[in-house]
Amino acid sequence: MRGWRIVVVAALAAALAVSGCGTPAKHEQAVADLVAQADAAPTPRLDWVPCQEKALSKLQCATAAVPVDYAQPSGPTLGLALVRQPATDQSRRIGTLFTAAGGPGASGINWASKGEMFPGEIARRFDVVTFDQRGLGRSSPVRCFADTEAAQRFWSGVRLPPVGVEQAAAQARASRDLAAGCAAHSPALLPHLTTVDAARDLDLLRRAVGDKRLTYEGGSYASYLGEVYGAVFGDRVRALSLSSMIDPDAYTSDTRTEIADAAAGTEEVLSEFFRLCAQAGQPRCAFAAGGKAPADPIEQIRSDQKPRGGEDLRARDTALLERLRQGPVVVGEGERAWPVTYAEVMPAHALLLYDAEDGWPALAQLLAELERGAAGNPDVVRGILGESTLPPAFLDSFTAISCADNTVPRDPEQWPALAAELGANGPTFAAFWLYLRQPCAAWPSPQGGYPQRYAGPWILRSDVPALLFNNRFDPATPLTAARKAQQALVNARLVVVEGGYGHDTTFDCTRRLQERYLIDQQLPAPGATCEADRPPFAG
Repeated sequence: MRGWRIVVVAALAAALAVSGCGTPAKHEQAVADLVAQADAAPTPRLDWVPCQEKALSKLQCATAAVPVDYAQPSGPTLGLALVRQPATDQSRRIGTLFTAAGGPGASGINWASKGEMFPGEIARRFDVVTFDQRGLGRSSPVRCFADTEAAQRFWSGVRLPPVGVEQAAAQARASRDLAAGCAAHSPALLPHLTTVDAARDLDLLRRAVGDKRLTYEGGSYASYLGEVYGAVFGDRVRALSLSSMIDPDAYTSDTRTEIADAAAGTEEVLSEFFRLCAQAGQPRCAFAAGGKAPADPIEQIRSDQKPRGGEDLRARDTALLERLRQGPVVVGEGERAWPVTYAEVMPAHALLLYDAEDGWPALAQLLAELERGAAGNPDVVRGILGESTLPPAFLDSFTAISCADNTVPRDPEQWPALAAELGANGPTFAAFWLYLRQPCAAWPSPQGGYPQRYAGPWILRSDVPALLFNNRFDPATPLTAARKAQQALVNARLVVVEGGYGHDTTFDCTRRLQERYLIDQQLPAPGATCEADRPPFAG
């Protein structure tokens, strides 16, 4: 297999290492080679036609042919699916704004189907284009199973995180089975799913629409795609608007730290969830009421009148999770009774924290129904858990792309001890975030390493700095990661959303700053902040 492995060394201002060689000159040569391979690939032809799917009927669709392996730029290709929202004021059109979905594994096209991608002046001045990244959605998705039924069976049996020795051993076996299945069903694609491959796809798309420089917006994992593009193609950047930031050094070269930071961040947000829930009270936060109903109606009234602080709610949540670790909690009675497991609750417990507007009230309702047990409503619990379940196709792509980019310990049997170690600062969620990556421990790395894997440095050498946004309380990409990303890019301005909760930084203030930046390339003042539009549980 042709190519090289680019490995990180540390130091912000020094250039770092390629194929074990650490001189700035060799790093620059390696980046030049990455760029040269992309430049040697044919420019994709985009034939825009009205999209046929009803949910995309207002948009235009096209497919871009890009190399599977950039070391063979004229070799076999795969098709990237794109959608375009044309600028409504073509006479004042600036160019194309590319945007991507996070994950990794989320579909940009599915996101576009939910409604207008960008409103206001951005929609007037830019053609907005989103796409499904290679390996997911409509762009040659990774296949790890013979069919969708097999994928559903596999993922429905996964226990994240496992409880006890038996489940941990079963999870280690399942991780090896998943890695083997992906290698068997996607052998040609699997070695070419690193984010630097996706960044070179993005540069081909820039060429295809005729823009000399890239204008890009991306949040969460898509912020990392922007970081990689900026590091490799910095002189081709017009504007990078990134949000919910990933620390690029930790993501590529120190997965332990990345998981520890995410677990600590989720823990911090959970504390805020309890504090604000207690503050809001009933009916705005269902979990604000106290636990199981006392048998005495008078005592029930007294219980409901007692103030419930955040620490009290956390203690109740901890007790509830411990009950679930011991075995299922049965919600409802009779024929409607439904046993709910720890493995069903933990993903929802983490993921519902992403969305402070709708997810937080849903999490509060879920915890309240579970705590009520036989008196709870199983239909409500089913609905909430069903809405917060990640689909198998997403999990396949998430795993394949994450494992191509990340570094994790290679011995799955040692992971219970690692989970305990990481749980020191994030006891509720460390094991969940860790075991989500366990297939990477058995991942079939190509002989000699990934042919193209970028691991820094991350300095953005563009005329205009990147504009970064991050909520003060983000459960997946904490503010510490955003500050590290700003330091790594050097040429970047960070705006913190004070009072911002969850994983979405879309507020009136951030919209205004982003619009000014993308259209006029004007940055806010250093240290500028935004305020969230309204607090969680506002009703």
